[in-house]
Amino acid sequence: MSAARSSRTRSTRVHRSGREAPTARAIIVGNEILTGKIADQNLSVLARTLRAVGVRLVSAATIPDDLRVIAREVRSAAKTHDWVFTSGGVGPTHDDVTIDAVARAFSQPVVVSRSLARLIRTTYADKLRDGHLLMARVPRGSKLVASQEIPWPVVRMRNVWVLPGVPEIFEMKMRLVEKTLGAHPRFHSIALLTRLDEGNLKPLLDRVVTAYPDVDVGSYPRWTDPLARTKLTFDGHDRDRLEGARDALLAMLPEGALVGLES
Repeated sequence: MSAARSSRTRSTRVHRSGREAPTARAIIVGNEILTGKIADQNLSVLARTLRAVGVRLVSAATIPDDLRVIAREVRSAAKTHDWVFTSGGVGPTHDDVTIDAVARAFSQPVVVSRSLARLIRTTYADKLRDGHLLMARVPRGSKLVASQEIPWPVVRMRNVWVLPGVPEIFEMKMRLVEKTLGAHPRFHSIALLTRLDEGNLKPLLDRVVTAYPDVDVGSYPRWTDPLARTKLTFDGHDRDRLEGARDALLAMLPEGALVGLES
């Protein structure tokens, strides 16, 4: 059940408790993704991390290494979502323009972070080159989020997190994000497997979706499973409602159509 906050037109999902679930948008940056040279691995990591802390990832875009395009996407997303996460374009080379783009999105200049420059100098020592220090550039007004466990910080500009595209580093820094966002009412997910295909399930699912608008019902065909033709999932914050939706569907399934339950 969607609602919009008139003050900033942010999309939200209202819990049965009356509280709003924070929303997020992912912006995946990189020509290498769009040309198929590299397969993105970060979106699924981000989705799982946010889900674990009760933040709803509602949309994602994959865009090129174009400063104007990135700035436009960030500016728009920051107005309509509680959190925005960029992935990619934060290194020292010519196509790493995400920092500049985020700064432009908020009409701020790019400055050198003294603390980040010190960390870079300490880390690279006698191997330091001018190119390494380019990674100390941040939008003015941004914060550096770090911990004792993960000293290399994540740049956060207001509600925008600027993350690297390298999957191993991205996943590591997700721990900083998770800790900083804190815990909101968590999402639950349960599922059932059935021998029916989606054509036969549609009228049954329509009834469940109408009766349980606060439950996200997903239908996923299984083409190679020797037993189950379809997996049905029920997601949301209220586990009792999920079980109610599942049981409503179970009551409509013909005899022998159920393969099994997952929780």
